[in-house]
Amino acid sequence: MSVEFSIEAKLGQDTFKVDKGPHIVPDPAVCRTCGPKWCIKTCPAHLYAANGDGSVTLNFEGCLECGTCLVACLPRSLDWHYPRGGFGVQLRYG
Repeated sequence: MSVEFSIEAKLGQDTFKVDKGPHIVPDPAVCRTCGPKWCIKTCPAHLYAANGDGSVTLNFEGCLECGTCLVACLPRSLDWHYPRGGFGVQLRYG
């Protein structure tokens, strides 16, 4: 008997060991001038949110470390690196 899980159910099994500081820092000046706000539209974990002043808020604690925002966002808009060893997402299902 095979059991299938939805993407949301699989992601719900992951655990996160949060480091003391963010490993992704959006540049507020670049974010304010970005019309499409690709980070909000493409992040699979839905960690980015638009603010009324055009800036973007990021809740890095649930980051899947996939790099989608780094590829989708304007050049030089993010200071992005992997968390230190032992921190970040721990995937439970492939």
